[in-house]
Amino acid sequence: MTVLCQTDQLEAGQAKGFDIGTTKLVLINHRDAFYLYRNSCPHRSIPLEWMPDQFLDFEKQYIQCATHGALFRIEDGVCVSGPCVEDHLDPVAFEIVDGQIIVNLPTSEAQIPVEQLT
Repeated sequence: MTVLCQTDQLEAGQAKGFDIGTTKLVLINHRDAFYLYRNSCPHRSIPLEWMPDQFLDFEKQYIQCATHGALFRIEDGVCVSGPCVEDHLDPVAFEIVDGQIIVNLPTSEAQIPVEQLT
């Protein structure tokens, strides 16, 4: 198990990327609900952000792929615009325990410590 961050470290309308071993993740706080996906566009299997932690569109209503502008609904990761319409981001299971967002990845993916929020 790996603690990504405290829930109060990510305000509503914010997203944060994490590298855990070989796995890249994106955590989003959308309307005070948290969503966690693999940071990989289904169209090209490349990271979504154009700059660190820049995952959301201007209005903070969609996850946006920086490479080709595809838009994904935050609530379910389904692509609604772009070259991968109706495809989806890969969700990652997590739990919130005592205000901590915790992910449990297979050992082969989580061998390097997570980059913590400061």
